[in-house]
Amino acid sequence: MEKKIRVLIVDDSAVVRQTMTEILSSDPQIEIMGTASDPFIAADRIKEEIPDVITLDVEMPRMDGITFLQKIMSQRPIPVVMCSSLTDRGSETALKALEYGAVEIIQKPRMGTKQFLEESRVRICDVVKAASQARVKTISARSHAVAPKLTADVIIEKPSSKAMIQTTEKVVVVGASTGGTEALRIFLETLPADSPGIVVVQHMPEGFTRAFSQRLDGLCRVTVKEAENNDTVVRGRALIAPGNHHLLLKRSGARYYVEVKDGPLVSRHRPSVDVLFRSAARYAGKNAVGVIMTGMGDDGARGMREMKDAGAKNIAQDEATSVVFGMPNEAIKLGGVDLVRPLGAIAVEVLRLCE
Repeated sequence: MEKKIRVLIVDDSAVVRQTMTEILSSDPQIEIMGTASDPFIAADRIKEEIPDVITLDVEMPRMDGITFLQKIMSQRPIPVVMCSSLTDRGSETALKALEYGAVEIIQKPRMGTKQFLEESRVRICDVVKAASQARVKTISARSHAVAPKLTADVIIEKPSSKAMIQTTEKVVVVGASTGGTEALRIFLETLPADSPGIVVVQHMPEGFTRAFSQRLDGLCRVTVKEAENNDTVVRGRALIAPGNHHLLLKRSGARYYVEVKDGPLVSRHRPSVDVLFRSAARYAGKNAVGVIMTGMGDDGARGMREMKDAGAKNIAQDEATSVVFGMPNEAIKLGGVDLVRPLGAIAVEVLRLCE
């Protein structure tokens, strides 16, 4: 019998603890080890038994989530998923937590439509399962029917076999998930100010991508912004897909732009890397360079193969530098990858392929 992923839920809200318990217990692969209303109680539980994953509230009395996270990651690293309410302060703090070693961010579950609740359940369970596979490093100081796994067909048609007209501009499309926030920071910080236009899908909840983009914009020589509908893809700018919306690359003449689009989960995600990559195959063809980074699952693998079939050149992050080697590995296995490189070497290869 397969060992279940044991989770410790840490949140000062009894309602959130109960809701998270119900959501996570609905997945047959996950088991609740216990709950704690603050980090001090959590620390006592961890002394008795080490969980596989901790879900940790950002803002709590007695000790905040960031301080507790730092203690965990400096003493006995355990995969931690930060659970944040949708506030400016909460999203900023949650993003800071990623720098301190948290694996992922999830938005606190809240009431909504049946579809909304089901999609939240899928995301929360998937994030916890991804975290259980993550390689974390010491950093100093009841079963529900699974929703069908949709493909990019529901958002955009497959690219036609007609050859793309060559243009002078290259465009770079990037997909990432678990561990991707830090991987993207390292990648984008390495790029010069006149880099080719970049379009990114990073699996993140709605409300966090704007703060994430602003944070990167302050660190990088390229301009980084959360994508808005009809934003032009230009040199020196990276557009990040807004959480809870698909992002497509489109083209009008020689001009590339993006479309922000609603729609169902694709490959269990919204935004989906497969959707972005298929749009790149269709509208950019051999003018595209694809990059697939750390993350669990197979989102992006089929789209990357479609890009390769359309003439694009593609790069996958290697296993050694990936927090979770799922997405790059699936893309490699499907035959869509031309080069496998460590994270620190990806920017150099992208620039070379765009010459």
